[in-house]
Amino acid sequence: MKKRHALDGGRDAELESGSDAHYKDAAYYAATYADRSEDIDFYVGLAAEHGEGGVLEYGCGAGRILLPLARIGLTCTGVDRSAPMLAALRRELKAQPELASRVTVKRGDMRRVRLDRRFPLVLCTFNTFLHLYTRQDVEQFLARVRAHLQRGGLFVLDTSVPNPEELDRDPSKLTRVTPFRHPSTDEVVRYGERFDYDPMRQVLLVSMEFEPKGAPERAWMTPLAHRQFFPRELEALLHYNGFEVTDVFGDFEMRPPDADTVDLALLCRARRGFSG
Repeated sequence: MKKRHALDGGRDAELESGSDAHYKDAAYYAATYADRSEDIDFYVGLAAEHGEGGVLEYGCGAGRILLPLARIGLTCTGVDRSAPMLAALRRELKAQPELASRVTVKRGDMRRVRLDRRFPLVLCTFNTFLHLYTRQDVEQFLARVRAHLQRGGLFVLDTSVPNPEELDRDPSKLTRVTPFRHPSTDEVVRYGERFDYDPMRQVLLVSMEFEPKGAPERAWMTPLAHRQFFPRELEALLHYNGFEVTDVFGDFEMRPPDADTVDLALLCRARRGFSG
């Protein structure tokens, strides 16, 4: 039987681990998403139009999106809580000194970081928003966004759309993929995932399981926890925290959302007169 949790608004060790563990191995993360480029093109296009004067990215990680923004000449600030990911970003900046003068990196919790400046474009990329597990988390983060957004500025976030089939998976079933060579250990590993949805917290708990070939005793598991925001719920949270959604796209090619949409991209502006 699945666990059930009270709506107490608190964070717990399971969610803390699910926020951090996937980002401790920057080399594996980079290899996993090396072929993901559609969101980079999307954000580069937006930033070229709206980012003159500075771009702030929450969840910048190792710079997969931030560095391409800097390459088109924009001044960029990246915020992330993962020390390993930011260390990888700093190594990239050291190797590309022509970008270093345009990039500022800040480690910290996106709900609390204060930068003492405002930006014409603020981004929350690649499901970073899904690590806000409670209403209080969302309120604190969106207050920081408002504090860092210039008057008339644009706030853009993207999130995956909850998939009922994925949420209904049997958590005891391990879904395997083809074995591969792990970039950090340089050994072939068997890999599989388990999915366990907690409907009270609206959190999808993913267990990523690695087993070195011929050495099952050295197997390990990496947890990932993603809050599931349904589209109308997300729009309401933005509205009641001082934002107006001006555009919604159903993919990174800016097509309208439909029943098959996997990723939503929302463009928002601060609502005038909001006093929250």
